[in-house]
Amino acid sequence: MDNYYFTGIGGIGMSAIAQLFRSEGANVSGSDRNYDNGINLNLFSQLASQGIKIYPQNGSGINMELKNLVVSSAIETDNLDIKKAKECNIPITTRAELLAKIVNKRFGIAIGGSNGKTSVTALTGWILDYAGLDPTIIVGGYLNNYITKTNPGNYKSGKSNNLVIEADESDGSIVNYKPQIAVITSISKDHKTIEELSALFRTFANNTIGELIINADCINLKASKINNKKITTYGIENNADIMAEDIKYLSWGTTFRCGTVTFELNMPGKFNIFNSLAAISVATKLKVPHETIAKALVGFKGIESRMHIIGNVNGNNIINDYAHNPDKIKASIEALKTHSEKDLIVIFQPHGYGPTKFFKEELISVFSSKLSRNDILIMPEIFYAGGTANKCISSKDITDTLKTKGINANYFLNRNEIIDFLRIKGKINHNILILGARDYTLPDFCHDIIKNLNNLY
Repeated sequence: MDNYYFTGIGGIGMSAIAQLFRSEGANVSGSDRNYDNGINLNLFSQLASQGIKIYPQNGSGINMELKNLVVSSAIETDNLDIKKAKECNIPITTRAELLAKIVNKRFGIAIGGSNGKTSVTALTGWILDYAGLDPTIIVGGYLNNYITKTNPGNYKSGKSNNLVIEADESDGSIVNYKPQIAVITSISKDHKTIEELSALFRTFANNTIGELIINADCINLKASKINNKKITTYGIENNADIMAEDIKYLSWGTTFRCGTVTFELNMPGKFNIFNSLAAISVATKLKVPHETIAKALVGFKGIESRMHIIGNVNGNNIINDYAHNPDKIKASIEALKTHSEKDLIVIFQPHGYGPTKFFKEELISVFSSKLSRNDILIMPEIFYAGGTANKCISSKDITDTLKTKGINANYFLNRNEIIDFLRIKGKINHNILILGARDYTLPDFCHDIIKNLNNLY
């Protein structure tokens, strides 16, 4: 029996592959610094319930029986697990390398792009599952349709050869995939420059064995010169093979017509129409009728931390969203302003010092152009996940600049001060949007806000 050990097993991509190997009968174990720090313990409990043993991240779980040590891109080379594995001559593989091998052995459906890939992967996997194609799904989000006491929701085991995965471009590993069907949702500055990303996605497209599906309304995709494949396009504004027409925005969702069939989404925002069109395009290629797709979309329950309504305070929604780059933040704010006339309190926690510095000017541009004089922006300090980092920038650098542009921007060193600030303001009439990535305590922070503000009423 194969033995795999995952260092950083709490990562959403790592835990999904760990569950895949465990479901196929392998012995699986791993470690994570969040486990050591008592963070996100429900996930580790769910993994343990599947027979996956969790160790402290100190090398104690490494032994000579291991076939492979799998590491995430967030793990430093001086990690004690890695040191012990090298001493034991245990092969070390990255998560991305391992996932590429899995995809390339199956009928792989790989979803890539700077924005929306988690949602498109989730929607595609759910539609194909609903239609009876029984895919295996590996996704960078927790699907509410699959969450149980033992399943976090980022992995679904399927009996067919169909595999739907989220293909990450941030570490360049997307070039290793050779899928049967590929989707590119968009190209925008995220982790890398547009030029660097365009080169990666061109290689991804060239490696695609069958159909390539792309967003016809993405300017950067048009300019990327991806034109050497059999391409299916989807869109709203520009002429495309799969188009959304007769769009209607509801209180928390949309309807649109595609061909002769009307689709209904229980998710807000124009960006979710694009995400749905991408998933519809994949399902159509696999001969799923539009009527079946429409029924599946109505039954899609969403993804945790993707425009997820955590709760309500006197008629005001408290919403958690994973948005962390300028395009995602822009889409989230626009969605809420489209579906509600209420003003916004936006709480944005940047992720990582390097990315924040990389996006500084774009973040300032988005907030200064999308927030009105009655909106409030709140920024705690940048989220630091540990490891080596050049702390060369602060959230305060952004809020100070925004103040000069007339934005009600507020900086707080820690999140407890934010709750105090909201309580002092008294009764609010704002929807509250909490934005940030990779911090597993953000949903708890949302609940703390709800608890404290509800005490005012």
